Amino acid sequence: MRDEARSPSAVLALLPAQLLFGSLPVIGKVVLAVLPPIALVGIRTAITAVILLIIQVFRGRVWLREKRDYGRFALLSLFGVVLNQLFFIGGLSLTSAANTSLLAVMIPVFTLAIGAVIGSERLTATKVTGIALAAIGAIILIDPRRASFSSQTTIGDLFIIINCFAYGVYVATSKDAITRNGTFRSMMWVFIFATIVCFPLGLWSLSTIEIAAVPVTIWLISGYIGIGATAGPYLLNAWALSKVNPSTVAVFVYLQPLIGFVLAVVYLNEQIGLAFIGAAALIFAGVYLVSRGSSATRREVAFLRFQASNQRDANADHQDRAE
Repeated sequence: MRDEARSPSAVLALLPAQLLFGSLPVIGKVVLAVLPPIALVGIRTAITAVILLIIQVFRGRVWLREKRDYGRFALLSLFGVVLNQLFFIGGLSLTSAANTSLLAVMIPVFTLAIGAVIGSERLTATKVTGIALAAIGAIILIDPRRASFSSQTTIGDLFIIINCFAYGVYVATSKDAITRNGTFRSMMWVFIFATIVCFPLGLWSLSTIEIAAVPVTIWLISGYIGIGATAGPYLLNAWALSKVNPSTVAVFVYLQPLIGFVLAVVYLNEQIGLAFIGAAALIFAGVYLVSRGSSATRREVAFLRFQASNQRDANADHQDRAE
């Protein structure tokens, strides 16, 4: 029951996480016009790792409680950052932002399917319906007619699909390790392991361009990507993941195009039409159903644990009387 009480605060963490993640396809395109994709991955992972390491050294909470968790975080790093970011940034450089946003609807599907296979999620009708409704809403909002799936974007689109799968594996399998070690310490090690792989690759990639010719604004935007579009949302998602089920964290991805459209209305004076209202209603309904389904699952688990505890107590009492 304690987890249920905390879920509203987890939802409040997931909202700004989507806002920060949602800014990446657009600003990432700006940087990728100048910097190679692998260089951007190396920069953002290194910035995040350094920030988290400084925080944890200051807090005196660097080392993990169990040695076996180092291997687990290395594996989580492989899926959650290395493969995720290399294929996302690489795919973004080879396809359109519209294609990237449209293909992102696969993340919650992969997360729920993987969770069901490994037993961390129950594949309920409520969750499946919620994810389907939110996906339809996101597709309506993005408008597939703006996407261009052609031979020119095929490799980039495949990269984005691999990115979605890798992130789905990460979300579906990371809850226990993050809950056991805490958000900041967990993310610190995830990004330390990622930096060991990505930073040398990034330096090699930077050596292929004229660094002196890169505008200062590009370095500033890259810094924002490392702090605002990487460290911030990863921490918020990880903290929320320790409170709610993976499918709930994943389904919030569908809010990203909604947030992008609202920002366009505010800053670019775009108009809100009936399609936007209908898409927003479907997305919010889907998010609600998945969150509601996760809460129901937690109640069932708590009840089963309560029953098991009572049964153990009854067996112990029976054994005492027998003796």
